[in-house]
Amino acid sequence: MTDVARHAGVAVGTVSNTLNNPEKVADATRRRVLASIAELGFVRNDAARSLAAGSSSTIGLVIADLGNSYFVDIARGADDAVRRRRMNVLIANSDVDMDRERRNLELFEQARVAGIIMAPLDTPLARSQVLPIRATPTVFVNFESDVHKLSAVAVDERHGGALAAGHLLQLGRRRILFVGGPMLLSAVRGRREGAEAEVAGCADATFEVLETQGVNIRHGRDASREVLRRGPGAYDGIVCASDLLAIGLTQALTETAGFRVPDDIAVTGYDNNHFASESSLPITTVSQPGEEMGRVAADLLLEQIADPSTPPRTVVLPPRLIPRRSTLGDLWRRD
Repeated sequence: MTDVARHAGVAVGTVSNTLNNPEKVADATRRRVLASIAELGFVRNDAARSLAAGSSSTIGLVIADLGNSYFVDIARGADDAVRRRRMNVLIANSDVDMDRERRNLELFEQARVAGIIMAPLDTPLARSQVLPIRATPTVFVNFESDVHKLSAVAVDERHGGALAAGHLLQLGRRRILFVGGPMLLSAVRGRREGAEAEVAGCADATFEVLETQGVNIRHGRDASREVLRRGPGAYDGIVCASDLLAIGLTQALTETAGFRVPDDIAVTGYDNNHFASESSLPITTVSQPGEEMGRVAADLLLEQIADPSTPPRTVVLPPRLIPRRSTLGDLWRRD
């Protein structure tokens, strides 16, 4: 800033006002300062500025997997809420890697961001007594901690599983299979419990579980081999723990006689992943309000930053069912 001030022939305070309070600087002076900034290639050091001011205008957002459009929606909602407060968001993708998640948290704390919104992987790190962030206000999104005294935004996973199973039962399906895993993931476990409880309330319906090693397309294809092995008619409805599982499963099943989707087997997914509506067979899904979750998480974090004594609280949002062709067949019409 001293170099810019010397080059423009103004005081350092005028350079500061040009950057932070431009309404206090005459137009001609402001243009001269901006021209010097451009000519010298000056980029202000916001990290140093935050240290000097004792506060930062940046929020860190640690996302579990940006390859899943659900987390993109969370990021969009958080960014919208933060920018309304004239703050900025930096996004770090953990890419379903626990070590990378830890490094992202450490990086944001070292950068002295004002706070962190974390969509954690469901791993021992998220449930450990000590996170690698000590002094930075933090809020969980898409995760509710039994250990940490942190505010959180979560979805009622049991209700989501019940919605999916209830939809299949309403369509007259009675031999229900839940496909998902691993069950150590709390979200998958909650969805299975909700579906199982819903089916248990129907006297003539049966419920089985096929645990998978993950929730991606290849895991759905792997699961399809077991469904095919059990033969036509073993199941007439499948609740998948994710849309990607449902896509992999339906891609494999529709290639075999006796397993047409939804004529022989109706299939539901979960997450309202963008792929779910755009696939060749649009997937009935349980939609989580990603953007709303991001906005609520940002609001909780900003409350914590403004008043560190604010007690932590958890907000649980309801999911909703979106019926599509994988359960309704020709009765479904694209909007």
